[in-house]
Amino acid sequence: MKIGFALPVSGSWATPSNVTELARRAENLGYASLWTFQRLLAPVGSTLPPVYRSVLDPLMVLGYAAAVTERVRLGTAIVNMPYLAPAVLAKQLATLDVLSDGRVDAGLGLGWSQEEFAAVGTDYARRGARAEEYLDCLRALWGPDPVEHAGAFYRVPRASVQPKPVQRPGPPILLGATSERALRRIGRCADGWISNSRADLTTLAAPIAQVRDAARAAGRDPATMRFVCRGVVRDGPRTRPLTGSLDEVRADLPGLAAQGMTEVFLDLNFDPTIGHPDADPAAAMRRAHEVLEALAPDPS
Repeated sequence: MKIGFALPVSGSWATPSNVTELARRAENLGYASLWTFQRLLAPVGSTLPPVYRSVLDPLMVLGYAAAVTERVRLGTAIVNMPYLAPAVLAKQLATLDVLSDGRVDAGLGLGWSQEEFAAVGTDYARRGARAEEYLDCLRALWGPDPVEHAGAFYRVPRASVQPKPVQRPGPPILLGATSERALRRIGRCADGWISNSRADLTTLAAPIAQVRDAARAAGRDPATMRFVCRGVVRDGPRTRPLTGSLDEVRADLPGLAAQGMTEVFLDLNFDPTIGHPDADPAAAMRRAHEVLEALAPDPS
């Protein structure tokens, strides 16, 4: 199982120097990937956790990290498709893939915040219906010129769209999902699944099996699918996997692999002592370096 690390995107530790420092250190330690997530706004009066109050744009952060690294892969977990027209997101991801020399993993989702849907002027009720066509449109935009797409929701006039992504036929598309219908969609249409920050890390085998079954039914090879776990690491008493001492956290990793996860990325942003606008950024960085060193991949 490959191990990655989530960059500082939420709260007071999300600064240019910290992104640079941790991206370089993770790459030097042999981590396979760096990850970001998206949050547009925090509605006034909402009960959302503090991690969502101040969040950098995920693609901008990865572009910044691409400039200071050479090998580590760069993933979004996730960017919500309905927030951007397919042509805009296709251009952004293709640009990032060019600037990173082919290191992008496109983790995408449907979104859940109705306030964010209102802010971007998109219909919340029909987000699922648009998903499969959105993926078709992305892939058409990354495909051979002239590009053209005409569907129920999206239209791209016959055009040349350059530059193309370095990765062909395009960056791997990984989807975040929890419902059975969405998991089946992944098996049919995507390259893999990303679990969310609230996932029960002891029951990951079931959704993995659903994705694999759907891939098999669609005539695809389930063995090619990727399964990425957002590994929310929290300091404090052991209450769930990836909490407690770092020795306990390390001991949890084989259990994720045994359930079928092919990758995990360690995410400190969801620890309230780190990904909070009022957290001590120096303390957050000390913790990040402790985690990076203690859980670094075995070089063998």
